[in-house]
Amino acid sequence: MKRDLLAKSLAQMGSKSPTAVEENDQKPGEGSPRSLKSMSDVLSQVSAQASQEVDVSEISDSEIADRFDVAEGLDDLIDSIRTSGQQLPALLRYRRGVGPRYEVVYGRRRIAACRALGIKVKAYIKEMDQREALVSQALENSARLERSFIEQAIFAIKLEEQGFTRAEIGDVLAVDKGTLSKLIGVARDLPDVLIYAIGAAHDAGRRPWLELRRLVKIETAVTGAEMLSLVPENGTPTEKLSVLIESLQAAEGRSKKAIGLEAKPASPNPLSRLKDGPVLFKAKGKRLMIEVSEHKERDFIGFVEANLERLYDEWKKNR
Repeated sequence: MKRDLLAKSLAQMGSKSPTAVEENDQKPGEGSPRSLKSMSDVLSQVSAQASQEVDVSEISDSEIADRFDVAEGLDDLIDSIRTSGQQLPALLRYRRGVGPRYEVVYGRRRIAACRALGIKVKAYIKEMDQREALVSQALENSARLERSFIEQAIFAIKLEEQGFTRAEIGDVLAVDKGTLSKLIGVARDLPDVLIYAIGAAHDAGRRPWLELRRLVKIETAVTGAEMLSLVPENGTPTEKLSVLIESLQAAEGRSKKAIGLEAKPASPNPLSRLKDGPVLFKAKGKRLMIEVSEHKERDFIGFVEANLERLYDEWKKNR
């Protein structure tokens, strides 16, 4: 059933408007990557061929992973394969040069489980370039598993570095432009070492990662080393993310408070008090400021205002 889901995804990719795809491709012969439609054709052929049994020692890992930890939940998969056998084949591509003959395209956890059991892995084998392998990896895993927000973010960056356009990345990850922009923004602004120290955080969603991005970018943010030291050694990735955000928000609050205190220095020329009463005043240059410290004396301000003309005439007469 899962293979049918993948085939359906591939068929939908292949049925997209050629114009939309070709807008992002260069002319043939200019070294541009193949379109997603041709990728769909390649993977459709893969799903139709028979799988083979391959020794795990002949398989190397993929250069770009779309999951942080293949060991997560691996014990359950090992038990399942031990009991019922490997139900879904992995996909491998041929390698060049020394070392293992094949490279995994998708099925890393299945290969890890078979390696733990000491058995060969069932796999499709196909001649594929790096671009075809990445599209296949993205599509198959989109149909089979739920990546966390940050796993998608890191994978989106890797696809962009391999020459994929934003439109193509959105297609293979099945996300809209707005979500893709957030994914790439978070992955670019957060240090990789900080992301991997936290982990995939499958239960976190996108909002905590967006808040962490904001906290990292503010002017008063702590240094990268300090930030890394705030990540707890124990706890789930989601708990680590939550603790880090709370620590950074507290640091932000302290910075704002400190800035607020510095912005309000004591007045170098405090107001003078008239006869030790509630009336305060300060004369500076061409200005005179009068204040009253008690509510019942507020009418004095009105009295001064009403008598200003008389006071001025009297002063002028006596001058």
